Amino acid sequence: MIALVRPECPNPEALAAENYKDPINKAALQESTSGKCMYCESKFEGTSYPHVEHIKPKATFPELEFSWDNLGFCCQICNTNKNNKYDDSMPFINPYDENPKEHLVFLGHFLFPKHGSDRGEYTIDKLQLNRAGLVERRKEKLDSLNIMIKAAFRTANESLRNQAIEEVKKEAEKDKEYSAMAESALLAQRIL
Repeated sequence: MIALVRPECPNPEALAAENYKDPINKAALQESTSGKCMYCESKFEGTSYPHVEHIKPKATFPELEFSWDNLGFCCQICNTNKNNKYDDSMPFINPYDENPKEHLVFLGHFLFPKHGSDRGEYTIDKLQLNRAGLVERRKEKLDSLNIMIKAAFRTANESLRNQAIEEVKKEAEKDKEYSAMAESALLAQRIL
């Protein structure tokens, strides 16, 4: 999970007309996440239908159903796992309003709560951010990243090595799938 910037609502008229699934607004939310789930960072390309997600569930907070600040973009699995679970005393980490790095840390391809972060633990547990399929996809990404790192440092040519390292660094950019995990791995390798 990475920190996100919520854009201005491009079509407030749709929300006023009680349409939170408006294609223009949905596209803006999708762009704000770089086409990834706001929670698990999985790309949607051919794997899942993206959902306009209510951060505070509309069943529990009907007054926020058409509030732009309560909408996000997530995958079907995270949305289903979240369902109507919400506790004001223990809210899920909201990447639009806070930096997930304050609560979450990657160790390899597993996501852990930072020491003392009950909200991190709650978010990981309830959204199942270490579910088998997701962990496997992150492991594949990390294995690929480690191959790229080894290849970059295998060459004796400094120019080629620097060019390869710059390519490796791109894997931690916000538009890349599992960029938070990649950033953590590159920091551990002192590449970032």
